[in-house]
Amino acid sequence: MRIDILTAVPSLLDSPFAESIMKRAQDKGYLEVHVHNLHDYSKNKYRQIDDYQFGGGAGMVMMIEPIDKCISELKAQRHYDQVIYMTPDGKQWTQGMANEYSMYENIIILCGHYKGVDERVRTLHITSEISIGDYVISGGELAAAIVADSIVRLIPGVLGDEQSALSDSHQDGLLSHPIYTRPLDYKGFKVPDVLISGDHRAIERWREEQAVSRTAERRPDMLSND
Repeated sequence: MRIDILTAVPSLLDSPFAESIMKRAQDKGYLEVHVHNLHDYSKNKYRQIDDYQFGGGAGMVMMIEPIDKCISELKAQRHYDQVIYMTPDGKQWTQGMANEYSMYENIIILCGHYKGVDERVRTLHITSEISIGDYVISGGELAAAIVADSIVRLIPGVLGDEQSALSDSHQDGLLSHPIYTRPLDYKGFKVPDVLISGDHRAIERWREEQAVSRTAERRPDMLSND
């Protein structure tokens, strides 16, 4: 998979892609990440990519020219399955969407900044508008890293144990069941007997029951969506 990320602040993306699973995915050849500094596509000597909005109002707007130039150059080189715009008014990102997007080959992610982008960017290029939640952060860079991480970890071969991703919370519409490791008894808090019983059918039944119970307690909205 190739992910091209367009940003006003590329340094914000240094760490997320240089460590842990994202780095291993690149080292193994499963992932290419290319970060594009939109200031490099500016048409003036000040490398400006934002301007005041027509009609007045607070906040600067990302200009269309640098974004259009960057995306057009990328599209001229290869086909992109999705051109994503990270924005608070986009569709909320879900595990199901991550599953779908993990099947794509090439993705562009545009990180929103300032007050947002010129609306014509959305009209000309954007195929998906995505939000990571009903709140606002300073820019789309951290959100883009979250979306990319949730996609890449699902690519076969990226994780050492592919079953690990398939058993994550939200993968089957439920939160994850409680999990334990050694020691068996810690300050009087013991691992449930069923988990050390050796009865795999009973363990699986317990885990399913716990997942449903935990979801009903903490996220009843997930059950009501069934």
